[in-house]
Amino acid sequence: MPPTHDVLPAGHDFAAYARTHWPRLVATARLLTDDPGAAEELVRTTLVRMCARWRRVPRDDVDFHVLRCLLRGYLRPWRRGRRTARRRAVLVLRIREGLADAEIAQVLGCSPGTVRAQARHGLRAAGPDSGTATEQLREAYARAVGELVPSPAPLDDLQAQGRASGRRRIAVASAACAALLTPVALLCIDRLEGGGTRAGASDAGARAGSATSPVRVVALGERVTIGPGLQVWLSADDGHWSAPVAAAGGGIHHALDEPGVSMRVDTVRQGFFLSGLFRGLHGDPSRVEVRTRGGSLTAKVIVLAGSPGWGLWYTSAPLPVKDMTLSMGMGGLSVTVYDASGKAVAGSKSTRGRT
Repeated sequence: MPPTHDVLPAGHDFAAYARTHWPRLVATARLLTDDPGAAEELVRTTLVRMCARWRRVPRDDVDFHVLRCLLRGYLRPWRRGRRTARRRAVLVLRIREGLADAEIAQVLGCSPGTVRAQARHGLRAAGPDSGTATEQLREAYARAVGELVPSPAPLDDLQAQGRASGRRRIAVASAACAALLTPVALLCIDRLEGGGTRAGASDAGARAGSATSPVRVVALGERVTIGPGLQVWLSADDGHWSAPVAAAGGGIHHALDEPGVSMRVDTVRQGFFLSGLFRGLHGDPSRVEVRTRGGSLTAKVIVLAGSPGWGLWYTSAPLPVKDMTLSMGMGGLSVTVYDASGKAVAGSKSTRGRT
């Protein structure tokens, strides 16, 4: 049987949550890391991060945000063995936590199909028969958790480090906002002083400025609604989607400094929403351009405060069904990311709505 989640005490403050859920989180982390010491350190780091942004966590969705942060912290150090680590995470979430594939997909930021594929590979590695392998893993998880004696939750330490981390996050966000607003202020001063468009600046430069992608700086885990039933958010090193229908395409898993861009297609009643990730830039993009058979669109951009060079792009309106069908059928759907100099630094082309 999956573990029973403890009832949260009245008040719903961070200390009450951490004290109540510490043993269960340590048990889950123990199954992920296979090391009691590493498990407690992973949970400590997770709760410090959650404490730093506790006031912005939706009160009816706390467990999801905490579990997602825990999994991100577990997967982040894995580079070469990331696939193996994700398979282990899928099995722990499915067998120990009792989550459905769609729920696991939301936590890990992938599609339910990817979750099922990783579960199959993980069970195949655990035993020749999936049913037998599942029972063996369930018994092994129960033994490992039964032998675990977690130490008391270090509440004072968690809250102190969480407050310090929150102050650093505010400072970084303030610096990012100042960096974004400074060019605007200088432009206004220039206009007030009668500079207008400086000598030597061509009409083409003015047109390029008007095509700049709108950039929004968000906090870690801050959800942004991009369409009906569609939400996106950024973790420390990845992008995530929450959608009612599984989409074609998905994230790219390059290193942060490796140029790349992905394309994702989500179905809505009015048509199709396009979105994806970009990485490997030096600073924010000047624009993200989506080309279809029906024309070109300038996408909106979401970046994480204090983490330049990567982010998430999306179209601000659904693409009509006829344009999408024609674009995919004739190989005319593509996305291109341009850096501050106007140079194309990453591109992705799709013939069937997949990256």
